Amino acid sequence: MKEIPFRSLATAPTSLRLSDEFDIRSIEQVLGGKDVVQALHRHDHYFLLVLTIGTGMHECDFRPHALEPHTIYSMRPGQVHRLELKVGSTGYILQFKADFLATSEHGARLVLRRAGHMEVFRTDAERYGELVMLLDRIARTYAAQQEGCLHIVRAYLSAFLADLVLQAPSPMPESSTKGYAQERLEELLELIETHVHAMKEVGAYAERMHLSTFQLNAIAKAGTGRTCSELITDQIVLEAKRYLLATSDQVNQVADRLGYEDPSYFIRFFKKHTGHTPEGFRQKCEISPDRSRVRPIPLGRGRGCFALANNATHENENETAGVPEDLGRHLPLHYPLPGPVR
Repeated sequence: MKEIPFRSLATAPTSLRLSDEFDIRSIEQVLGGKDVVQALHRHDHYFLLVLTIGTGMHECDFRPHALEPHTIYSMRPGQVHRLELKVGSTGYILQFKADFLATSEHGARLVLRRAGHMEVFRTDAERYGELVMLLDRIARTYAAQQEGCLHIVRAYLSAFLADLVLQAPSPMPESSTKGYAQERLEELLELIETHVHAMKEVGAYAERMHLSTFQLNAIAKAGTGRTCSELITDQIVLEAKRYLLATSDQVNQVADRLGYEDPSYFIRFFKKHTGHTPEGFRQKCEISPDRSRVRPIPLGRGRGCFALANNATHENENETAGVPEDLGRHLPLHYPLPGPVR
């Protein structure tokens, strides 16, 4: 079975090698005078693209975003990612592991979870400038390589993430989930994302969180509009699409990765929730396994209404690919975390 390419911060090209858990580089450094095209891959760390000016495309779990100035794009560990950056773009690429921050503190964990689920934050020049000032300080401190610099960088990074979360508008009405319920929802989403390969029953998550299934469903419904079972299903389908479109694995191998002993059951499950068999979904996309020749475009209004356009080129290839419009509605939705951090 072929793994989705994983990029580790410990082995990533960096301007300085002060830590295996943190790196910051200017976009100008990353570009080096050339356009950058990264094929589909995963990270084992948090990734933030902070764009001051420039153009390109950032795709996160098959949700494409055209790059725009004064915008921050966030990605959690394990998400599938593709990036195109054009020469002339400026800003920062910030990468770090959760262990780099003091996530043993309750507030720090909440901020990190919320920042990781933000995905896109667009703001005006003034507020963006306030955020980038902190990154400028991080970059200068990191480059100075003075004794204790990582402690200062850690403090600035915590301040940056907290400021980012506080500035971002709440994606759902503040009254929908508050306090305890909000924190449990975030915990649930994280557990599903991490353990869905082995845990597919609502009762298993309820037991893990020391809640009844009724309580867990109430929390999920209030915060996302979906039941816990639906959230589990959505994550399974998303993970299946990741392997179908990012590897050349056979359907039975994808089923095995997702914890299904019977491939025929997995095929029925996938078709029920997407309208396509796994192989049909892959064939209709008409793309190479690494999706390096694909450019996403919006099909319509609303989350999830995206497909893939043809005539996109990779840095080493000039082949074309196309995707039928009816696939757009089957690409995975994103469930934002509700409410601001208190």
